[in-house]
Amino acid sequence: MAIIKSVRGFTPQIGKNCFIADNAVIIGDVVIGDNCSVWFGAVIRGDVNSIRIGNHVNIQDGAVLHTLYQKSTITLGDYVSVGHNVTIHGATVYDYALIGMGATVLDYAEVGEGAIVAANALVLSKTKIEPNTIWAGVPAKFVKEMDKEQSVEINQRIAHNYSMYASWYTEDEQLK
Repeated sequence: MAIIKSVRGFTPQIGKNCFIADNAVIIGDVVIGDNCSVWFGAVIRGDVNSIRIGNHVNIQDGAVLHTLYQKSTITLGDYVSVGHNVTIHGATVYDYALIGMGATVLDYAEVGEGAIVAANALVLSKTKIEPNTIWAGVPAKFVKEMDKEQSVEINQRIAHNYSMYASWYTEDEQLK
């Protein structure tokens, strides 16, 4: 069973139709929207400041979300995909953005709507990533622009796929 823990008077709030994996950890001042999934080994640690997650967001296996005490917060928009082993520390990620596997997004960074942060990229503190762009590297740099329809299609497809994957687990639980 997932670890969902209150701390400092804050209890995580989880929306409707969410899949939370058995060994996911959600702590403190965390609000998760509807139709989200938090996968195996993911940690969403709202012990030192707030974490707000929109609707249809997937936080994949091994991801870690955390903040700076009394300073940075995390906000993830709708249809955001957070890849396997991603670290997001005190950043804002707008709707339909994709954070690739193993990437790190640091405090006060902003990832624009429909943007893609490539696998293993390091987005430094206070970086502003424009909407519908791709960034890659260490540190992450602008690679190219995408047209809005292309970025929404790619990112929405991934988010919908994760909703489908989550349904496999919730359907199996209902059969027991």
